[in-house]
Amino acid sequence: MYDLIIIGAGPAGLSAAIYAGRSGKKALLLEEKNYGGQIVNTPDIENYPGISHISGFEFAMELFKQAESFGAEIKYEKALSISGDDTKVVTTNKGQYEGKAVIIATGAKNRKLGLGNEDSLVGRGVSYCATCDGMFYRDKVVAVNGGGNTAVEDALFLANYCKKVYIVHRRDEFRADEKDVAKLKEKDNIELVLNCTIKEIVADEMVKGIVVVDKTTNEERQIDVNGLFIAIGQVPDNGDFENVVELENGYVKADESCYTNTPGIYVAGDCRTKEVRQLATAAADGAIAALAACANMD
Repeated sequence: MYDLIIIGAGPAGLSAAIYAGRSGKKALLLEEKNYGGQIVNTPDIENYPGISHISGFEFAMELFKQAESFGAEIKYEKALSISGDDTKVVTTNKGQYEGKAVIIATGAKNRKLGLGNEDSLVGRGVSYCATCDGMFYRDKVVAVNGGGNTAVEDALFLANYCKKVYIVHRRDEFRADEKDVAKLKEKDNIELVLNCTIKEIVADEMVKGIVVVDKTTNEERQIDVNGLFIAIGQVPDNGDFENVVELENGYVKADESCYTNTPGIYVAGDCRTKEVRQLATAAADGAIAALAACANMD
């Protein structure tokens, strides 16, 4: 029996484990893949209070070590369901675990374009992680799709290695931070393809190009590229819990208190309904959810 079962070991889940341990509670982290979540793919974090620069991987590793130092246990299993009243039972792909409370901190996963051959080309020219796969495209031509911080950061990163980088965005202005957009426009090997959407990925065994459509003129254009990096946001992964907590557009419905509509179940991080999804807010959610859960056990 655990005091607290935390589903997801990203920044929110790891922060929750730290605060649970500091409160003297026994915490179990359940993580389907690797600890750290999406932040491990960020090459340089410079917006976390008190830390000027740190890589996402280093940040996640330090969080994990800190959670372990406070007694958190981690199991690499996918949580499939939550049941029970006073005692919560979390069923995974490998077993069942009982806890007094549960925090859902599943984060979000990469949003796809939804094109027919997209899935089959992952690893053969289609990628969702520039820092993971960018080095495979040294001196080649690539495209980035998106207009937010991740897309702009990806394009800047890839410009250091690639011969040319196209960045395709469906609007005429970027949503990313202004200072990063300014850097983007200074790069000689980055070409902006604005007001356009990607209609098709051209490929045989590997990606050979993309077909973009101008939203104003409907004119189509093929751009020859060796790789396509998709950075158009994320979607929550909470479908397994829709029978126990209320969802809104796939996100667990909760305010800043991190309480769900079900007693004993809390939510933290990018998987909950909120306006701002940043590293600092994920960590804050983890602390709030854990302290609330622990207070209600005493």
